Amino acid sequence: MNNPDLLQRSLQAVWHPCTQMKHHERYPLVPIARGEGAWLFDSDGKGYLDAVSSWWVNLFGHNQPVIKEAIKSQLDQLEHVMLAGFTHEPVVKLSERLSTLTGLGHAFYGSDGASATEIALKMSFHYWRNVDQPQKTQFISLQNSYHGETLGALSVTDVAIFKDTYAPLILQSAQMPSPDSRLAEPGETEEAYALRCAEALEAYVAEHHAVLAAFIIEPLVQGAAGMAMYHPVYLHRAREICSRYQVHLIADEIAVGFGRTGPLFACEQAGGKVSDIADFICLSKGITGGYLPLSVVLTRDEVYKAFYHDQTVKGFLHSHSYTGNPLACSAALATLQLFESSDVLANNRLTAQTLMAAVESYDFDMSHVRQRGMITAFEVTTGNPHFARDCYAAALQHGLLLRPIGNTVYWMPPYCLNEADMLHLAQATRAVVLESR
Repeated sequence: MNNPDLLQRSLQAVWHPCTQMKHHERYPLVPIARGEGAWLFDSDGKGYLDAVSSWWVNLFGHNQPVIKEAIKSQLDQLEHVMLAGFTHEPVVKLSERLSTLTGLGHAFYGSDGASATEIALKMSFHYWRNVDQPQKTQFISLQNSYHGETLGALSVTDVAIFKDTYAPLILQSAQMPSPDSRLAEPGETEEAYALRCAEALEAYVAEHHAVLAAFIIEPLVQGAAGMAMYHPVYLHRAREICSRYQVHLIADEIAVGFGRTGPLFACEQAGGKVSDIADFICLSKGITGGYLPLSVVLTRDEVYKAFYHDQTVKGFLHSHSYTGNPLACSAALATLQLFESSDVLANNRLTAQTLMAAVESYDFDMSHVRQRGMITAFEVTTGNPHFARDCYAAALQHGLLLRPIGNTVYWMPPYCLNEADMLHLAQATRAVVLESR
C-alpha cells in the first residue's frame, strides 16, 4: 500500500526537515499524490484534511484555480530574471500593493521566512552603522520566540531543541518575558499580564538601549511556543518603548500575516496600519497562497535613505539568486486578489466561530482553550510523553493532518473549509486525542 517503492526511495535519497529520520522506522512517510481544496490525497487515494495548511503556508486550498492560472500566465512571459540591474512588472506591482497595505515601502525579497529574518536583522544593524551609531549591534526577542533556523535567525530564536546544539556558532541575544497569556497569575487578566511584561521590556531597554539595534517579535501569536497568544496592548506598548529609546521594532509576520489572526496583518490589532507598530515587517509562508517560495521585508523610508549613498559599501549588499522571482510574485498578486474579490476575512470570522464552538464541546481534560482568528489551540491533559507523535500518527489514520507541539493541539487550516470539512476536523480531532492521551 501507499507506494512502498516511493517510500523506500525517499528514505534513501531525501533528508526530511525537522525530523529524526530514525523515527520513520515506526512512523512511515505518507506519499502525497495530489491536493484539492483543504484536502491532500495519498497514492492510494486516501484523503487527509490539511489542518495545518502544510506548515502554515496554504491559505485558499490546494489546486486553487486563480493562483494556478496566474502562475501559468506568467510562465508564458518570463520565468526569472536577476533583480540586480533589472526589474519586471510582477515585482513592482507586488511591492506597490504591499506598501499600500502596510504603510511601509521599498520591498526587499528573499525566498523563505528565515531569509526574511536575516534581511531585517542585517538591515537594522547596517542602518545604525550608516547613521554613525555603530555601537547599536545587539538584538532582543521574546522568551520562547521562533524566527527561523539560519544562524542569524537562531540568534533571536529561543526554542532549545532548535538552538542549543548550535550555540557556539551564533551570536547571543537577550530574551524578554513572553506576554503569553498562559503564564498569567491566577486571577490576572490577559491584558494586565501583557502590560506587566511590557514593564519588564521597558526596564531592559532603558538600561541597554545604547547598544540595542532592534526588538524582533511575533505579533499576537508565538507559533513554535505552542501557539502562545497574547493581548494586542503589548504591541502598542512595545512600539512606544522602541520609539522612546530609538530601537527598531521588527514584526515577524511570517506565520501570522495574511489573515491568520483575523485582519490581514496581526499588527493591525494594535491599532492602525502595520507602519504604526513596526519599523520592519517580515512576510513569507502565506504570501503566495502556499504555491511558491517567497519572502519579503518592508521598512520605513528613513531606513532606505540611510543606505542611499555614493559609496557602494553603504548600500545593502545582500542578495538571493531568486530574489523577486516573477512566478512567485505573480502567485502573491493572485493571493492578494483573492482577498479583494471576496470577503475572506468576514468569512473567516464565521469559520472561526464554528471551530471554537467545536473545541468548547469536547469532553476530555484540556486547558487554555484559545483562538486568534483562524488559529485555534488548546492543551491536552496527558500522561503520554510521546503524545505529539502518537497524535500525529493517529490523526493520519482518521484522515487528518495534525502536528501537535508538545501537548498543544492546534488548527491552522486553509480558508476554504466547508461545513463537512469542519465537522470532520472536529470529530476526527476528538477521536485522535482520546486515542493518544
